[in-house]
Amino acid sequence: MMAGRVNLNHELSKLFNQLWDADANRMSPAKDYRICLQGKAGYVPAGSNQARDSARFPLFQFVDEEKLKSIKTFAAFISLLDNYEMSTGVAEVVTAEEIAEMNRFLDAILETKVMQITHDYLVEKKWSKPNLKDFKSQLYNIWFQLYNRAPGKSPDSCGFEHVFVGESKRGQEIMGLHNWVQFYLQEKKNNIDYKGFVGRQHKSRPDEDDQVLNLQFSWKDLVKPVGSSFIGVSPEFEVAVYTVVFLMSQEKITKEVVRVEEYELQIIVNRHGRYIGTAYPVLMSSNNPDLY
Repeated sequence: MMAGRVNLNHELSKLFNQLWDADANRMSPAKDYRICLQGKAGYVPAGSNQARDSARFPLFQFVDEEKLKSIKTFAAFISLLDNYEMSTGVAEVVTAEEIAEMNRFLDAILETKVMQITHDYLVEKKWSKPNLKDFKSQLYNIWFQLYNRAPGKSPDSCGFEHVFVGESKRGQEIMGLHNWVQFYLQEKKNNIDYKGFVGRQHKSRPDEDDQVLNLQFSWKDLVKPVGSSFIGVSPEFEVAVYTVVFLMSQEKITKEVVRVEEYELQIIVNRHGRYIGTAYPVLMSSNNPDLY
């Protein structure tokens, strides 16, 4: 156990626990939504789209959509999910209405305590400017600025699309899609077939109230052998966590081990130049004693 703890980033753990506690919009397991974990997923070789189905039923048994849509940040977030073209290599066309939706989303999250704490922290580190307008532009660039994933192609991707919406690479594999609301909505449309949970080191079976999970699923016939995701958290919480890790380093890939609540996680952020390429949590263990 001690080996893993050496690399624990205490400063980030402290900050992320503050954000977790401030996340008033987070949905509560068993109350606002219910999941059904079912069987443990099998091994899928890289590049294969065949997966044993260890789950007869959807992952999400129930989500209180009325509540979801009544929360400003979730409502603004959901309106963004249908703005993107699934396949990379297909240019994204951004309309004035979509730009308005992006601005509405950023304005909504900037009103939350989660983003206020995040902004204060980033200003203190001199990674963001104190003016809220500047901070909003910075977030817009990191998350919504389009770029091309393949050199010489027209802009076909952005951090928000990759992390929250998901995309496919040459129609062969799923990239991104690390967001529970998108997972739920796609599952409801029968685009996603949940295949089972992926076990981890210290506890073979997750609980139905765990708010970080490693999952296996197929999306429009493409298999994601392991997709990891926060469950129930607000979009502002995810944007905050990934933005902080993105800004703390210029490395291509940043990996930070943190303890949030009972979860020991590795937060992984992949940089695409000045923008987020991908970002996701990997659950290492849960049922840890509360450190902070």
